[in-house]
Amino acid sequence: MAPRPSQPFSSEPRWAWPFATPVVHWLALLGLCAAYLQGGIQKALDFGAAVAESAHFGLQPAVPITAAVIALELGASLAILTGRYRWLGALMLAAFTLAATFLANRFWSAPAAERFATANAFFEHLGLVGGFLLVAWHDLRERGSSGPTSTQS
Repeated sequence: MAPRPSQPFSSEPRWAWPFATPVVHWLALLGLCAAYLQGGIQKALDFGAAVAESAHFGLQPAVPITAAVIALELGASLAILTGRYRWLGALMLAAFTLAATFLANRFWSAPAAERFATANAFFEHLGLVGGFLLVAWHDLRERGSSGPTSTQS
């Protein structure tokens, strides 16, 4: 894998490089994780309502499943934001989002009045899945550049 350039390529516009900073990268990851951080915190603060939501979607036993969802949303988000096992956190949120999307946004069986909005939500969530897959892909490629015997997490 070719090393990353320390300076911009001459073909890249000069104005674009301020966007290729670690701060912007972290803010992008925060934006990607924002719904999961908010969701995990909200579920933890109102556990009863979160359990009722799990039960509404037919998830049983609702209490341990809800606790696991909170741990997943918060833990995987923190893994992504800290860079510690970022690839794993991203893959976990991608899988969770894909499963939740097929569970909660079944636009094909929604009433006609709800179909448009539900289809939009379905495909927006597929976009999140793609974003998390890209995060995992980039993280694994970065780690792969140091060789298969790397001790990085």
